[in-house]
Amino acid sequence: MEEAADVLVVGASFAGVACAIEAARAGLRVVLIERKTDAGEKLHTTGIVVKEAADELARLGPLPSDLILPIGGVRLYGSRLHSVALDSPGYFFLATDTPNLMRWLLAQAIAAGVDVRLATLFTGAQREGAGFAVNHVGHVRFIVGADGPTSKVARAFGLGINREFLFGIEAELTGVSLPEPGRLHCFLDRRLARGYIGWAFGGVGVTQIGLAARQRRAGDTVDLDAFLKKLAQIFDLTSMKVVARRAGLIPVGGPVDPIAGDRVLLVGDAAGLVSPLTAGGIHTALESGRAAAHAIAGALASDDGGAVTATIDVPGFRSKQLLRCAFDRFQTDWLFDVLLKTGLLAIAARLVYFHRRGLLSRAAWKDLARR
Repeated sequence: MEEAADVLVVGASFAGVACAIEAARAGLRVVLIERKTDAGEKLHTTGIVVKEAADELARLGPLPSDLILPIGGVRLYGSRLHSVALDSPGYFFLATDTPNLMRWLLAQAIAAGVDVRLATLFTGAQREGAGFAVNHVGHVRFIVGADGPTSKVARAFGLGINREFLFGIEAELTGVSLPEPGRLHCFLDRRLARGYIGWAFGGVGVTQIGLAARQRRAGDTVDLDAFLKKLAQIFDLTSMKVVARRAGLIPVGGPVDPIAGDRVLLVGDAAGLVSPLTAGGIHTALESGRAAAHAIAGALASDDGGAVTATIDVPGFRSKQLLRCAFDRFQTDWLFDVLLKTGLLAIAARLVYFHRRGLLSRAAWKDLARR
């Protein structure tokens, strides 16, 4: 079979596109396949980008200003809607026009020389010579699975799979003006968002409101309408119009094992590279995609036709896994409401949201000791 590419990337996700671009820049022939006909449709992410992820995106090209909107702080609410403002000078988030951001990323991939093939499913591959014969693609030397939390690539090659999830849903609305539009509004409510939070923020041309909860069994969902009804107590939603909805699984069990095999590597959500505590994954997706490209380029440079293994460093998330376990077991609305009033919860929340100091750093404990 004629060789189609050095590298096949499955999934035009943040991780997949970053990997494809960096691999092409390294001189590899890259095919990127995506099952959707439009990379910006049917998304499963809020598109909130932390400062570190914004820096990673900048490596791929200058972000168009009309696709992003800075968010400078957080307002955290307890179950009774008492709240506290959280700020960290110099730190920011970016709200993004996520559908058009994904289309822009795909344009960057094409400009880098990636062979992008939309409406193309990964339906399997057979080992053949120094690589694989891939259905609907041809012969490739290496495969990258960037195809989300229920990765078909992982299952096809016996790699690790995600087993612990949050289920999230978000609505894009018009006709809503939030107070403090420059903040990310986050809500603790065990009944509506068990094991996680709800959120609201002014996005690019829309207001985005959503929530996620621990998925204890397959099929568990969340009640967005009940959350909107609760928010109507503090936000004016009388003129709201829902223009889009998105929903999906968020892996929170930590990195899968194994993440790699002979000529196969997982990145992003497929690899479980999502913070077990915050469920943030765009930064690690971009970072893992870029690292994977360089690891693959190095491994293929000495390819003699035998086994080829490319690996990347993955975060352990040990402290965040412990905190995730504690949050799952001991999330209690009344206690969080009390801690919110004392300021202790605000200190802990700053450490989680702003990433400026480790959760268990000396400076963090000094802050707690002052209380």
